[in-house]
Amino acid sequence: MSLTPLPTVPPLPAVANTNTAHLNPLPQSVFTLPQTAQLEALYTIIRDKDTPRGDFLFYSDRIIRLLVEEGLNHLPVVSRTVETPTDEETALPKLFYSKFPSDIASRYVLLLDPMLGTIIYLYRVQSFELLAATGGSAMKAVEVLMEHGVPEERIIFINLIASPEGLITFCGRYPQLKVITGWIDEGLNEKAYIIPGLGDFVVR
Repeated sequence: MSLTPLPTVPPLPAVANTNTAHLNPLPQSVFTLPQTAQLEALYTIIRDKDTPRGDFLFYSDRIIRLLVEEGLNHLPVVSRTVETPTDEETALPKLFYSKFPSDIASRYVLLLDPMLGTIIYLYRVQSFELLAATGGSAMKAVEVLMEHGVPEERIIFINLIASPEGLITFCGRYPQLKVITGWIDEGLNEKAYIIPGLGDFVVR
């Protein structure tokens, strides 16, 4: 079975909060999720009377998770000092394995890497339809994808923690690639570890 290649169009940007069309202005105590194309798609699925029960439960759960995360954003936070572990033996990841579907060049690819610190040239890559990479593998993973015909603008890099140095280097090399990161830490120490970081993500 062959799949029809996706048209060359960029992902839809976030749209304005359309909920205000029904209640404007919103009461000050009311907060809504960002009205993104993804959220609209999720609601479209669960509103559809023909959606199977399994899909309804799965996509409802995704929306509920987003709502709970937004709710947690409104809780007070107490400062706490912690010590993060380090693992010098795994500081240089290696290339182990890569495998792609035959039509990878026609797909959008989400590239996941927990830590974006230094950019080094020995890499660990594990890749399927959803490509996941660990350690300092981001740049090599992008190179491997592009070698297989994936356009740079169709790669979305999703990252848990990034260093300013890593972001500058990564974005300078791949300016058309979109980066989504959860947190930007202070920087790198003399051993090129992210500070404060969270230790070796794979080992933990």
